[in-house]
Amino acid sequence: MDESFFQTMKLTFELAGITTFILLMIGIPLGYYLSQTKSKFKPVFEAFVSMPLVLPPSVLGFYLLLAFSPKNAFGAWLEENFDIRLVFSFEGLVVASIIFSLPFMVHPIQSGFSTLSKSFQEASYILGKSKFQTIWFVLLPNIKPSLLTGAVITFAHTVGEFGVVLMIGGNIAGETKVASIAIYDEVEALNYGLANQYAFTLFVISFCILIFVYALNKSMARGEFR
Repeated sequence: MDESFFQTMKLTFELAGITTFILLMIGIPLGYYLSQTKSKFKPVFEAFVSMPLVLPPSVLGFYLLLAFSPKNAFGAWLEENFDIRLVFSFEGLVVASIIFSLPFMVHPIQSGFSTLSKSFQEASYILGKSKFQTIWFVLLPNIKPSLLTGAVITFAHTVGEFGVVLMIGGNIAGETKVASIAIYDEVEALNYGLANQYAFTLFVISFCILIFVYALNKSMARGEFR
């Protein structure tokens, strides 16, 4: 295995780790809101969150590419005011990955909040706890399996991204070239040995992640996970 292999895998897991952490911070309040709101616009919010599940990655990547491009208003505004260029950059990959993996984090957390008994919140409020204290110290500890499931699936999904990262990041070694792009490149170059190294590494990691998720779900069903 050459240095470029380890560099590409490091970049892949760095992207997945950063995306998962940021989405966990976004997914908790968003999942809580969607589980509690009675707004007539709730289906609209849920549809926006779920769009990456049904849109082809190339479609989402294309529109993000247009939005992030310095030739368009949003991309030009970012570059002129904050010196941020999201097209063909690692920062752009992070933003695109957050959007693309959003439902994989929000849905498990929303489901976890929805299944909790209202008595948890009511008892907390009776004891004088604020909404923030109730969410942080009462509700979140009781949806740990949902949080872990969301984090694990988000990480795995980000590791396997192809269409969106190709459209936004291109193929810049050490900056935007992640494992899924590297596999495509090596296959095109008929370098099946190196392509197999990338593919097998992702296969093993994905398999281990799935085992963890299924074991977690089994523990949840038995009531062993606390």
